[in-house]
Amino acid sequence: MRYVISIDQGTTGTTVLVLDEELNIVGRNTCEFRQIYPQPGWVEHDPQDIWKSVTDCIEGALGKASVAASDITAIGITNQRETSLLWDRKTLAPERNAIVWQDRRTIDYCASLKQAGHEDMVRKRTGLVLDPYFSGTKLHWMLEEDPTRRKRAQAGELAFGTIDSYLVARLSGGAAHITDVSNASRTLLFGLESLDWDDELLSLLEVPRELLPQVKSSAEVYAQTRGVPGLPDGIPIAGIAGDQQAALFGQACFDAGDAKCTYGTGAFILMNTGETIVPSKSGLLTTVAWKLGTGAEAGETCYALEGSAFIAGAAVQWLRDGLGVIEKAADIEAMAATVEDSGGVVFVPAFAGLGAPHWRPEARGIIAGLTRGTQLGHLARACLEGIALQNADILKAMESDSGRSLKTLKVDGGASANNLLMQFQSDVLDVAISRPEILETTALGAAFLAGLGTGVWKSKSDITSTWREQRRFDPTADRAAVTEQLTRWDDAVRRA
Repeated sequence: MRYVISIDQGTTGTTVLVLDEELNIVGRNTCEFRQIYPQPGWVEHDPQDIWKSVTDCIEGALGKASVAASDITAIGITNQRETSLLWDRKTLAPERNAIVWQDRRTIDYCASLKQAGHEDMVRKRTGLVLDPYFSGTKLHWMLEEDPTRRKRAQAGELAFGTIDSYLVARLSGGAAHITDVSNASRTLLFGLESLDWDDELLSLLEVPRELLPQVKSSAEVYAQTRGVPGLPDGIPIAGIAGDQQAALFGQACFDAGDAKCTYGTGAFILMNTGETIVPSKSGLLTTVAWKLGTGAEAGETCYALEGSAFIAGAAVQWLRDGLGVIEKAADIEAMAATVEDSGGVVFVPAFAGLGAPHWRPEARGIIAGLTRGTQLGHLARACLEGIALQNADILKAMESDSGRSLKTLKVDGGASANNLLMQFQSDVLDVAISRPEILETTALGAAFLAGLGTGVWKSKSDITSTWREQRRFDPTADRAAVTEQLTRWDDAVRRA
């Protein structure tokens, strides 16, 4: 039996899975780490904290798996995508704290680039918008923070990367400075068509090319372990993808038109558009899903449309923590089941504005349709329906942009365990919802990619045959009733 280690390096912690080639999780461990808030709107991580969480997690997962480290065939990595850092190439010591994807410190710089008329060019080249979310403006800020850094960067003394690059450097003892196409495509520095760093973008953001990692595919051997606590030298590091692209791969969404939704604090939806770059007319992002470097599909590049709802599970947390109407998040399903429908109540969870396809940052949450007959069950049900209705707006935009009709939506993340929410999502979309046995699909995607990179699986069809569905939800609602509910939703969104 061959085993793969999957490192899922997230925003608040790291999870490591040890999987066998039949997709049995034989070991799992999670380690949290500090969140650093230097001032309002700034979010940082200490890279040493991240590295320690990874090594501690590997040790813990192997211990629970009762698998010898020498039996590990490959290591895969998935990561929080836009979090950015600099480190010394020789010592691997971080130059400063990492700037996290949530950080907003470059908002004024982004505004100045827009005012100078660069937004359309950036959007056409990268598929992204000029926003502090992405890595490039974070790197510009770090270079401006300390003038000596730019000189050191040009002299080849410093390395820049997203978290995947940093982990490969640490795992390989500094032997490799690389990233994969999915992470590179989130930097504002990478061309979707060229699949390489773009000189015009580098010039715009004043980024020395000498800083940047070499861009690789998402499945190939990048380096071998060297000097990693708890691991022997020589284990291939062979798969990388940003977290949402890894979830798309982990859900075996391999064909154009396949889509997945990850239900977390927010909801992240990606649709595979195949080898076609689809510019969005609906405010969605266009991104690289993956490129395969080995196996039967070597050289294949897949793109995706991406849209996200800022608030999903966080709306349930508000009912728990803000209003105190439930004790734990899982209680919402039982409360919502006490009524047959939402009783005309509509809940738009726009606590942080509305994202794609509305893009209204000034919007705020709204609860409409209250009567004397409204009960807590109606509010709970309307909350779940609001999460699903936001996703329906995004998926309609994806269908419009791609020219493809959604047939099945694969789901993962914590809230996907809520059967009532999944059934309503199916009803409002009028498509089947497929929930897998393994909900940790980001880690699963990294494992699949590492397995492809080392021959554990020969092709995507091998993976499809091992991916397992836990439950399917088919639409059952009366379409006239759904249409009426969508009309109420659209009206509430306009007023939010």
